[in-house]
Amino acid sequence: MESTYRLHYAPDNASLIIRLALEEMGLTYETALVDRTRNAQDSAAYRALNPNGLIPVLETPQGPIFETAAILLWLADTHQQMAPAPESADRAAFLKWLFFASNTLHADLRILFYAEKYIDAAQAEALRAGIRPRLRQHLKRLDDLAQGAPDWFNTQVPSALTVYVACMMRWMALYPAKADRSWYQLADTPYLQKILHQLEFRPATRSVIAAEGLGATPFTSPTYATPPEGSAT
Repeated sequence: MESTYRLHYAPDNASLIIRLALEEMGLTYETALVDRTRNAQDSAAYRALNPNGLIPVLETPQGPIFETAAILLWLADTHQQMAPAPESADRAAFLKWLFFASNTLHADLRILFYAEKYIDAAQAEALRAGIRPRLRQHLKRLDDLAQGAPDWFNTQVPSALTVYVACMMRWMALYPAKADRSWYQLADTPYLQKILHQLEFRPATRSVIAAEGLGATPFTSPTYATPPEGSAT
């Protein structure tokens, strides 16, 4: 690779989180499109990088890394940015919320988006209806956290947790495209809303907007991506 990193991505997929982090850290990286319209995530070549066939993968000098939180934490520790250092008194609090975002919020979002993978298609809407109150509760807890404005989750300097939560909140406002999304109102979480608003003005976000066709306000008033290559679905 000419660059240190190669990000295997699809527009407006979980790779968006990693692209934002790479841009915020000012790191040089290449991108490799995973064409979802051709199920490239299921190809032998891609599954050699991630046997689960999920996006993203980040190729690094230490080999390919998959799982969004793992990539974020590895980048943060490697480059000493966007997360408290291992010896910091804030490390434990940051880690528990990063993994809450990954293991709880993101996992429940996957049920909302892909309910048919978890239950018979005839019951998918019932499952979605059941998961929405959980998602609202998760957002309330994150809003309470943001109200306290810890160094690693506030409006001033984005962290790995910031970009993770911002992208997931974007998707809540947009997907599933044909399902009820009235349950999600950004104004219900005013402290998170402030974080998302500030994030939209950062140079890293503007670069990502251009790269993936996300629109001018990708977090506070998102529109469907119109990427220059590939497809979000």
